Amino acid sequence: HAATPAALSLISSGTQFLGVPYRFGAPAGVTYAFDCSSFIQYVFKASGIKLPRTSVAQATAGKKVAKGYLSTGDLVFFNTGGAGISHVAIYAGNGKILHSSSTKGVTIASMNTTYWQSKYVTARRVL
Repeated sequence: HAATPAALSLISSGTQFLGVPYRFGAPAGVTYAFDCSSFIQYVFKASGIKLPRTSVAQATAGKKVAKGYLSTGDLVFFNTGGAGISHVAIYAGNGKILHSSSTKGVTIASMNTTYWQSKYVTARRVL
């Protein structure tokens, strides 16, 4: 699907935070550190979309999207911890995700790696 202006704006605003460090449980609304879901919540709020604070709660927002139909700006959810959804990212197009990584902070990664492919759970469209 072609990226909408709103989706491109969302990715653009999110990439301003590349390199900001990861901190589990980072407070909502701060920009000196993010965990995965506080990053998502912050970026979407800047675009006028209110989302819950946790990745599990964010996975109930919007509507479900099949992996083959991902569009830029969709929320992508992963199980990185062994029990259900534990990580959220923004689909940035071309198989890439924009997210707050526990090892790299805010970064862009390929969703097509063995690691992310094996951890994929679901995706939601909120734009």
